[in-house]
Amino acid sequence: MKSAVNRRALYITETAVMTALLIVLQAVTKPAGQYVTGTCVNGALAVSVLAVGLWSGVTVAALSPFFAFLLGIGPQLPQIVPAIAAGNLVFVLLLGLLAGGGEVPLWRRGIAWLAAAAGKFAALYLLVVKLLCAIGSALSSEICYFTGATMRTLKGLEKSGLVALTQVEVLRVPKPEPADGAPIVLSEEQQAAYDGVVERMDQGGASCALLYGVTGSGKTSVYIRLLQEVVRRGRRGMILVPEIALTPQMMAKFSAYFGGRVVMLHSGLRMTERYDQWKRVRRGEVDIVLGTRSAVFAPLEDLGMIILDEEHESSYQSEDPPRYHARDAAKFLCAQQNAILVLGSATPSVETTFQAQKGVYQKLILRSRFNRQPLPRVVIADMREEVRAGSAGVISGPLRRELEENLTRGEQSILFLNRRGSSRMLLCGECGERPECPRCSAPLTFHSANGRLMCHHCGHSQRNLEACPVCGGIMKHVGAGTQKVEEELADLFPGVGVLRMDADTTAEGHEKLLRRFERERIPILLGTQMVAKGLDFENVTLVGVLAADLSLYVENYRAAERTFSLLIQVVGRAGRGGKSGRAIIQTYTPGNDVIQCAARQEYDRFYESEIRMRQLRRLPPFADLFTLTISGAEEGAVFRAAIGVRDSLRRRFGDSEVLGPAPAPILKVNNRYRYRCLLVGKNDKETREEIGGLLRAFAGNGANRGFNMFAECNAAE
Repeated sequence: MKSAVNRRALYITETAVMTALLIVLQAVTKPAGQYVTGTCVNGALAVSVLAVGLWSGVTVAALSPFFAFLLGIGPQLPQIVPAIAAGNLVFVLLLGLLAGGGEVPLWRRGIAWLAAAAGKFAALYLLVVKLLCAIGSALSSEICYFTGATMRTLKGLEKSGLVALTQVEVLRVPKPEPADGAPIVLSEEQQAAYDGVVERMDQGGASCALLYGVTGSGKTSVYIRLLQEVVRRGRRGMILVPEIALTPQMMAKFSAYFGGRVVMLHSGLRMTERYDQWKRVRRGEVDIVLGTRSAVFAPLEDLGMIILDEEHESSYQSEDPPRYHARDAAKFLCAQQNAILVLGSATPSVETTFQAQKGVYQKLILRSRFNRQPLPRVVIADMREEVRAGSAGVISGPLRRELEENLTRGEQSILFLNRRGSSRMLLCGECGERPECPRCSAPLTFHSANGRLMCHHCGHSQRNLEACPVCGGIMKHVGAGTQKVEEELADLFPGVGVLRMDADTTAEGHEKLLRRFERERIPILLGTQMVAKGLDFENVTLVGVLAADLSLYVENYRAAERTFSLLIQVVGRAGRGGKSGRAIIQTYTPGNDVIQCAARQEYDRFYESEIRMRQLRRLPPFADLFTLTISGAEEGAVFRAAIGVRDSLRRRFGDSEVLGPAPAPILKVNNRYRYRCLLVGKNDKETREEIGGLLRAFAGNGANRGFNMFAECNAAE
């Protein structure tokens, strides 16, 4: 709210208000006698003199003796000069009413107190107006804070015509730190990639390009130049990143080149901030939208380009309704608005590379790092040797020696472990009993920070168990999480700063932790997947992968691809400045082809091996997998309902295309059992219509009350 006032108009209006008040008092007290009437007449005359005096530039203090004579308050003049100087004429009138001497009737004193109340309002009016005369305009909350006024006071001033109240929208938008971006000079490879995309833009129409570049090859610089070209042509662009942790650094880089014309959208913002950002996009006040997968739905008009950085990441696929993949949504938007879709990655998904090999996507390659430094040197640490040597810790000997060397040099290190908590689970050493979540069929994880067992699926928490509830044996901690590694690092390197970054420590935001790591030069950053990709710190020269096998041996056909991508990404965090980088990969299966390809950073070799396996097993991209999940409170009923779904699928698609039902990898989550049926087919219109009809028929069947069923195509899990 802004308020404005004209100083001279204020003085004249104030004198008019005071004159009117004196006339009212005169009318009310006319039968009471000559004293009040005379005082009122003299008061009116005093107000008139005040108006003339103020118009001619005479101060209120200079006129005070004349006021004292007219109002009959000569003996009290030393006490009331400050009030007169402050311009509080109603207070002066009150003193005049009470200063005539002799007995004053009680009812007359009541009138005097009414005048005093009016004087309080006048005093607040004057304070407000003086403040606005000094500063011009202010928020209503600020005016009330500094003057003691209320909104009623301000409304009264507005009715008197002294101030103007206006509504001004104040957006709750986080402001990035100001920075000026240096002109971007592209290398030969970067320029070739840039020219390739611009050529497609010149041709018009929708198209898709794969920007495949090794870690540290400068893909972000190409993104900025491409979006600058899009804006120059009068259109708008969007860039998506897979993790909220990446948005602070990316926002800082893009703000340096696009200023306030770039906005950030992700689920980590408060709802009010997201709404205000959305309004700015809707009104056309921005040119670039930066965010995670949900930002793809921003109402950006005249869209010219969408960029998916790290397009291979599974986090682009939503596991909650509405279930969608940001890449598919981006394809649809680009087709609608004749825009360019750029998919960038150092380890593109198998499906994306397959489409590029067929010529469906344009393929652009960055083979070397922008700083001309070699890729990090990778050493595989065989954890079996550590076990034979009697070492029970998570940090191997080779990694410990490299950490010591980095501490000596004053360089920073990143340690990656894709498991939060203190240890994986508790286990009885006598009978093998392990505590499970009462609402999920998953073991509980011990957290040393609060000394409790917690479920990472439904959030259940319970106190730690010292003794086995079955046989009374001693419970042992099995496995290790980020909290346990943090404790081990404190024992190995006393006094050395360790910053832990996982879901338990990022409640206050990722940006604050990353800024601390960079500015305070904290020696070691320990974290889960959020430290494995996209981060760019010049002083980081060592990366340690503590358990490379964690994601390799799981029940998912993408396990090999995800493990390879994760290792390549985390290794690529080292040596991005002017110093060479090193990486240590700890594993119990050093001979695995995926580990070997990641250590040598050979994407092409991994792709050739993986695509042959996919073809033999008829997996994407050679077929599409539709997963139908049925859930309910009673396991037997859920299983029977899943059998009915399977039979319906087989009647439509044949026995050879349908598998199941089978329990989900985690059968029970939050007291609901889950069974799945799998359809191997083609993601075309006909198949989607059949599955949609099956979902509607299931929901409309009264026998399925209390059950829930949903379908996914090529699900992430």
